[in-house]
Amino acid sequence: MYIAVFVAAAVGGGILLVLRRLFPQQEAVKLLRYPIDMMQGKTVIVTGANSGIGKAVAGELLKLQARVIMACRDLESAEEAARDIKEHAGPDQGQVVIKHLDLASLGSVRRFCTEIKEESKIDVLINNAGIYQCPYTKTEDGFEMQLGVNHLGHFLITNLLLDLLKASAPGRIVVVSSKLYKYGHVNFDDLNSENNYDKAFCYSQSKLANLLFTLELSQRLEGSGVTVNALTPGIVRTRLGRHVPIPFLAKPLFGLASLVFFKSPLEGAQTPLYLACSPEVDGVSGKCFANCKEEELMAKATDDQAAKQLWEVSKRMVGLTD
Repeated sequence: MYIAVFVAAAVGGGILLVLRRLFPQQEAVKLLRYPIDMMQGKTVIVTGANSGIGKAVAGELLKLQARVIMACRDLESAEEAARDIKEHAGPDQGQVVIKHLDLASLGSVRRFCTEIKEESKIDVLINNAGIYQCPYTKTEDGFEMQLGVNHLGHFLITNLLLDLLKASAPGRIVVVSSKLYKYGHVNFDDLNSENNYDKAFCYSQSKLANLLFTLELSQRLEGSGVTVNALTPGIVRTRLGRHVPIPFLAKPLFGLASLVFFKSPLEGAQTPLYLACSPEVDGVSGKCFANCKEEELMAKATDDQAAKQLWEVSKRMVGLTD
């Protein structure tokens, strides 16, 4: 029995050591504090607001008295999340509105934007929703799922709402990317991954696309009063990794490691909240942030030519015309 306990402890310690190397202890996150009425009178759209970072951001914005539009595919989950964040937002909270949005359907995106255009204004758009390393599937319109949801869906939403955002200026657009962009490139020869599918590469490609989109959009928005910035939230305990297979026996250790090494959703929400609210980034555009500080990007994420090419290709794919 003692030998078994010793072996189990040794194996567990070894696994935790490996996890520590894979997921280094992240810098402590300081929770932001803003005046309680900071976002009073402002309308903010958060995609994927029913869970994870999106839900945490929506909850914090509600506390700051914003009118928060939760754009979600699963309405039942969104309603449950809305009840939860309203319960914890305190008495002087803003307003929650739930709208259906399926980023894997351009038709759903267009219907969502048609409804949103009935709003008197939009002050902030937070493109947060995403999917990670799913098996090879296609969106309703035939796009590889990660590219379709993480990039093309948000590309279309942003473009369809630009006129309203400009009319509501000053406004902000926030794009949630990932440090995993470093492991991808935009494969213009097989953007839809029809010849070869590598789920990790496709995720990285989609997150690089987010950064190139932010770069090109910032140039197109110059002088409009609307800014756009991206962020990399770090490793956060969310349902994003639900498609990643973890051996049954390793799940308890992985769960423990996530508590030790990963950020909580609230911690992960601090940078998007900062970009949505902080006066420190008034007029700042085309940048990427991590832990509420500007992040230096690799050259492939600041390639103007690639950004312009991706913009034109994306326009054709989603059916946008000038």
